[in-house]
Amino acid sequence: MTNRYITSHFPLVSILLYSLAFAIFFQGFILSQLVDLGIYNGMREFISESGIKLTLLFLLQLFFFMVLSALKLISDTIIELSMLFFSKDEEGNELNKVRAGSWIYLVSSILALLLAQNVLLIVVLFLVASLSYFIYLVYKISNILTPVGLIGFIFFQVIFWSVFILAVILALVKLYNSFIASLPF
Repeated sequence: MTNRYITSHFPLVSILLYSLAFAIFFQGFILSQLVDLGIYNGMREFISESGIKLTLLFLLQLFFFMVLSALKLISDTIIELSMLFFSKDEEGNELNKVRAGSWIYLVSSILALLLAQNVLLIVVLFLVASLSYFIYLVYKISNILTPVGLIGFIFFQVIFWSVFILAVILALVKLYNSFIASLPF
């Protein structure tokens, strides 16, 4: 069976499993914070304990699903944009061969679900899967790129993601600093 669409659902399943893994961890964290702050017992007067947990899990999974879906959309766009700039493949055939690498994320998302109690391991697993996919991508498309094109492709990816991550970190630091500065100490 060599249907090219056989792995088309892997990205969706991977995003759902990663979202669930992050949601399980943060649900436990938020619930423990609510208990420590004394809010949880008051909430149980209005909603059952299982209702609180399921609602929180649903909302967290929805949030992480949206974040990971946005990252996938950005990633696909950046890969295709760099293929436009540096590739000789005008038909997009090589890009279809690369899509089979989505099994890397599927396997790592299953492992992430098993490690859902430790967010650091989930993040490390996601980063290792992303690096593995990038290496797989470069290996698969290296035959249609010139050496200069391959270097340009790699640098384009590295520079974009570095700038993107630094911009997010900068925005978070600015938000944190403004929050701390507004506290009446």
